[in-house]
Amino acid sequence: MTKTITPDIIYIGTDDADMRLFESQYHTPEGMCYNSYVVLDEKVAVMDTTDQRTIDTWMDNLHEALQQRKPDYLVAHHLEPDHASGIAAICAEYPELKIVCSAKAAQMLPQYIEDASTLARLMPIKEGDTLQLGKHTLHFVAAPMVHWPEVIVSYDDYSHSLFSADGFGKFGTYDADPDDWACEARRYYFNICGKYGQPVSTLLKKAAALLIDRILPLHGPVLEGERMAEAMRLYAIWAAYDVETEGVFIAHASAHGNTAHAAHQLVDILKAKGCQQVAITDLCRDDMAEAVEDAFRYGRVVLCANSYDASVFPPMHDFLHHLQQKAYQRRRVALVENGSWAPSAAKTMRAILETMKQIDIVEPVVTLRGKLKAADMPQLEALADAILQ
Repeated sequence: MTKTITPDIIYIGTDDADMRLFESQYHTPEGMCYNSYVVLDEKVAVMDTTDQRTIDTWMDNLHEALQQRKPDYLVAHHLEPDHASGIAAICAEYPELKIVCSAKAAQMLPQYIEDASTLARLMPIKEGDTLQLGKHTLHFVAAPMVHWPEVIVSYDDYSHSLFSADGFGKFGTYDADPDDWACEARRYYFNICGKYGQPVSTLLKKAAALLIDRILPLHGPVLEGERMAEAMRLYAIWAAYDVETEGVFIAHASAHGNTAHAAHQLVDILKAKGCQQVAITDLCRDDMAEAVEDAFRYGRVVLCANSYDASVFPPMHDFLHHLQQKAYQRRRVALVENGSWAPSAAKTMRAILETMKQIDIVEPVVTLRGKLKAADMPQLEALADAILQ
């Protein structure tokens, strides 16, 4: 099914409601959408394709939007397979179609397509180049490492529309949670683009010079009006690694429940001391991507883990590895370790955190031995005070 965005811009994307593990790692309980658009003018431009799983539906949508016209251009903003798997199909049906992409994308496309006749249609462009369709003119803006090196975005000066590639995307189907864009967009951003704050900031500066009425991402809804303004505000915070929400995030990894109990006791202590926003996650059972999201969302984080094999319990090690990969930085982090005979979790966590930028380790580090006891409560009280300073 197609949707009209403007009189000349038609949505031809697809929902994969059965997708439950995007990129084979991110839980998508509501499925996933792969956005694609057609700009109808004297010349016709198709903006990106779709994932392998939904090519047939996408081709049907394309035919519906074209109304028996033939497309002149396919603009490939991003070559990741969830957006570029339909290139071969559309090129097979329309042999005169030109593929507009960045020079880097032109170098990369043979990794996915071997057909020489398709590759002969490449039309590499660079930042500042334009594509005249009629009254619509596409202006191309380089966006390398948002979040692949070949990415471009395009701005249509007639409709004031920004085709933003993976920028401003979210998990979920096209119409999922239309009034709560931020929740799944935040989880998407920090897990997909989180490492690339500087490139995202650069793109935001370029976008600020444009008159934009709507943003058309490759995942999630089209953003307009107040929702677009809020998305731009949040992206500026996220890209700068600033704190979005005042409060404390507690992540625990507990083998037998004793460390988890201490973490929940700390929640109560923090709330009693006036901290209104305290989020907590179980790294052994809860969604890792949500844990990464909350670690970036809050400015103060507490890591609670038991010792394991002279190191730290693996779910915590895995979590810290995820944060390392996503360039975690500029946060205050407190540590709670548990060890029955040779506590080692805090030393291991500290060593990993010290590889990250501008991480302030809050003192005192709390060491528990086995079950939380009344004698341990003053340590937690002192830690809560230090966190809230």
